[in-house]
Amino acid sequence: MEISQTSLAKPGLRERKKQQTRERIASVALDLFAQQGYDHTTLAEIADAADVAPRTIFAYFQSKEDILFCDEPLLFAGLERTLRERAPGVSTVEALREFVPSLNELDEHATRRKQVIAASEGLRLVSRARSAAMEELVTESIAKDLGDIGVDDLRPRLIAASVTAAFGAVRDRVDDTPGERPPHERGLEILDQVIEFLRGGLDALERSQRA
Repeated sequence: MEISQTSLAKPGLRERKKQQTRERIASVALDLFAQQGYDHTTLAEIADAADVAPRTIFAYFQSKEDILFCDEPLLFAGLERTLRERAPGVSTVEALREFVPSLNELDEHATRRKQVIAASEGLRLVSRARSAAMEELVTESIAKDLGDIGVDDLRPRLIAASVTAAFGAVRDRVDDTPGERPPHERGLEILDQVIEFLRGGLDALERSQRA
């Protein structure tokens, strides 16, 4: 039997139900984290609120931490693909600028997730550790921009740290200052300015490498 491209692209009923269950678990868990605190919420309570068996949670998530940060694996995979598959001549900052619009707009879940993390010192440390993996991707990419100088060189690490800090600051600023314009649109405008600044610094470094 021939399988059409449409049937390959569209997930089946079983997969859609699994995705719905995963999203329901993540959503109710975030509600509980916000209401009663991350540390005071148990997996049993999450299962009860999501109307699933406790063992079902482990079919989708390894831990409470994985539930809270459930969007990050996709974000990491998307960033990794963008940086490693960029066309010749496309710089890291240019690739990042193209990647940003593909992100989902900030929504209620993103805001509440940030509030849950901000309320816990332990979660803030976890969040920074998870950001380090993304920063490493950017470091590797910038090192290639500078002629494969190696990730141990201080220059790509400094630029990558600046990029990560800029993205985090813009995200937090947009979350905390709602206005008439869509937050995602305002965030992109600010990021454009930051990326232009970083692009100038990276271009200067590349010229010095060639000199």
